[in-house]
This record gives sequence, structure tokens and C-alpha cells, in this order.
Amino acid sequence: MEFVRRGLSRFARPIGRIIYPPVCAGCGGALAEAPAVCPGCWRSLRFIERPYCEVLGLPFSYDLGRGFLSAEAIADPPVFARLRAALVYETLAARMVASLKYADRADLVPLMAAWMRRAGGEAIADCDIVVPVPLHARRLIARRFNQSAELARAIARAERLAYAPLCLRRKRATLSQVGLGPAERLENVRGAFEVTAGREAEVRGRRVLLVDDVFTTGATVSAATRALKRAGAAEVSVLVFARVAAGAG
Repeated sequence: MEFVRRGLSRFARPIGRIIYPPVCAGCGGALAEAPAVCPGCWRSLRFIERPYCEVLGLPFSYDLGRGFLSAEAIADPPVFARLRAALVYETLAARMVASLKYADRADLVPLMAAWMRRAGGEAIADCDIVVPVPLHARRLIARRFNQSAELARAIARAERLAYAPLCLRRKRATLSQVGLGPAERLENVRGAFEVTAGREAEVRGRRVLLVDDVFTTGATVSAATRALKRAGAAEVSVLVFARVAAGAG
């Protein structure tokens, strides 16, 4: 039976490429393989590499030495242990996030998750369980899927880690964070998350990798981290696809 399945898979793959030819995740141009981006779009991506703040993952313009912290991390230490991001949130990276979130481009998940795994290697190695930032039920129905959950699922599967998409819930609807200032964002998500009743054991004493798509002010992941730590999580690290280049919290 396994031989038959493999044979059908090899037969179906080239047919699928004819019906749905691989295209660039950025410009939509033809590619030999997918998921990928063309050389032109690749040049527009700004991957976050060291040197960066060891806590907030904020890229530095020059090397200050391993373990150096940004002024933001020193002045206002976050509630999570560390943040890692694959890319700076601009140009193509921002379009990819929008395409996944609003245009049902689930085909981007493997590529985005692979870049996140590369950026978050140390955080992934230290975690016990992967938890996505949840959507409120009404927004999930309207959007049909949670982009953070899809990224988290792909990361957990590839890394063979426990995946707990239901242990954290958004207990009240919040406004979209887009367009809100830092103080408004904090107030918008204050107390919005809780660990689902009966699922506390999934996080108690465990090191959690909290996954989201974008980090801007940090209000959302901070509120989610507080909920996880109230339920007994030993440590929470945050992994996102992209983060803003300046500002943190």
C-alpha cells in the first residue's frame, strides 16, 4: 500500500506543477521550485542576523559584542525571556504577512516557517511546547484561519515539538492593533488572554515558544506571556516572522 501511495505521489507532483506552477512569493513570477522567492525579491528582504539585542532581537547597525542589550531592553525589560524574528517588517516581508493574514495565502506558510526556524534556533532548542497567539472566536470565523497557528503548527511539526493550539485563548474581542499607539495597544490587549480551563497542565513548569506573525510594540505577546506565566509556565520565548526595526516593548 505504501508503494502505491508513493507511486501516486510521484505521478501527481508533476501534474500539480502544470496546473499550479510554482511562483515567487513576492512578485508572482515563475520559479522552478516553490516555496521560494526570485533573486530580485530576495534582495528586498532584510533578514535579521547578529549583531542584535539578545533579549528583543532588535538589529544593531554595528557589532557591540555578544550578549549586548538594546537601550529598550534595559529601560523596559520584557516579560518574556527573549524575542527572535526572521525579518525586518518592511517591503516584501510586510506584504507576505498581509497576504497570509488577509488573502488566504496559506502556501506561504512553509517558507515563512522555515525562515522562522532558522532565526529562532536557540529558542526552539530550549522550548518544550509551541503555542500560537490565538484569535478571538469571532475573528477566527471571519478570517477562517489563524495565521499564527499555521506558522506555529509548521514549526512544531518540523522540529517534532508538542503543539498546543488550544491551551491559550483570547477571552474577549479586541480591536485591531493596526493604527493604535503604544499606550492604546497595551490597553487594548490588557487581560485579553487566559490559559483555557483544564489545560493548565500543558504549560505548567514548561518552557513555551509563543509564535506570532509580527512584533511591533510587543503589547500582544506581552499580554499572552503574562497569561502563560500566571498558569505556571517556567519560561516564555517569542518567535515571530517579522519585527519592526526600531522601537520595542
